[in-house]
Amino acid sequence: MTVVVARAGDGLARWSLFAAMIAAAGLPIYIHAPKAYVDQYGIGLAALGGVLGLLRAFDVVQDPILGWLAERGRARQGLWVAVAGGVMALSMLGLFAVTPPVAPLWWFAITLAGLFSAFSYLTIVFYAHGIAKAATLGPTGHLRLAGWREAGALLGVCVAAVALAGFGNAFAAFAVGFAGLVALAVWAMRGEWRGELRLPPAGLAVFRPALADPVARRLLLLSLLNGAPVAVTSTLFLFFVESRLGAVGAEGPLLLLFFLSAALSTLVWSRWATRFGAKPVLLAGMGLAVVAFLWAALLGAGDTLAFAVICAASGAALGADMVLLPAIFARRMAGLAQGGEAAAFGLWSFVSKASLALAAVTLLPGLQAMGFVPGAANDDAALWGLTVLYALLPCALKLLAIGLLAVTPVPEG
Repeated sequence: MTVVVARAGDGLARWSLFAAMIAAAGLPIYIHAPKAYVDQYGIGLAALGGVLGLLRAFDVVQDPILGWLAERGRARQGLWVAVAGGVMALSMLGLFAVTPPVAPLWWFAITLAGLFSAFSYLTIVFYAHGIAKAATLGPTGHLRLAGWREAGALLGVCVAAVALAGFGNAFAAFAVGFAGLVALAVWAMRGEWRGELRLPPAGLAVFRPALADPVARRLLLLSLLNGAPVAVTSTLFLFFVESRLGAVGAEGPLLLLFFLSAALSTLVWSRWATRFGAKPVLLAGMGLAVVAFLWAALLGAGDTLAFAVICAASGAALGADMVLLPAIFARRMAGLAQGGEAAAFGLWSFVSKASLALAAVTLLPGLQAMGFVPGAANDDAALWGLTVLYALLPCALKLLAIGLLAVTPVPEG
């Protein structure tokens, strides 16, 4: 049996640290920043929501462009990574540790745009270079690297959540600590960008290796479809805990349990995949998610303990998705031997974020149309509508993803 551990000289701990740094920026970007600006500067929810919608659309659209830019700048990738890291750190400091020098809404948009762009660029480059790194780790290199990388990412989210709680929402202190983490992670990875990516095609043809290959296209579609259940549950999680379970105040611990379960499961999924194969293990993880969603549909007021078990199970299922799907896609791109890895992961990032954007655009209006009112005493019909969207819709989407994966050829070599 192959053991998934970091051996001397592998440098996987550096990759895990860098993943933690990138992921730690996700929590304040998507959760804390809007509330902080509402509380501190009195920005209206409508104005803030409009800016966030535009920024989310900008973030989705720019990923293929950033993938193209990463290909163009591969000869000096280390320099551009350092620049992007600096932009991310300065944007975080500007967002949370600097009094807005212009109208707070404009400052919010400017600093978040910097964070979004740096976050996306670093993610694309990081995953693209992972293809070359995995090739140095042996026949199971993609799975080994994915296990350490995604474990680091999920732990980064958990540490950010705990740090923000520990600081008592002192966002400036978090921003300073995050800037230090960026400096440490960029320094630790300074030698990992020296190996150049394979020479890509010119111009827009840089996207051809991923788009021309039928398996790669199917994997991109699978990423969109399989990411939709997580997008749905993430969008509706707070409403479900508050209104369906009546567990006001339990949201933070339940989210932490979810992410910790995902983080702890990543190395297990990676190890099982090296023994049994990535495709059957991923199908097992997706099946676990279906069971969790179905169970959630049966819950009602006061079932917080049962929902905690569901959070642990669905978190573990997310760990399988995060480890195995990117590893399968990276292995397919490595097998094509045509270059364009960064552009391919720009497309991968694009379809992943498209799930979140589609969820945000469709779910909340749909929930309102069902008569659901946040924070109010909703009738049974409205609560059942919430349950259908939160639990049964993700179940149906996950079953479609399972069917697509079942008919997709996944090379195990």
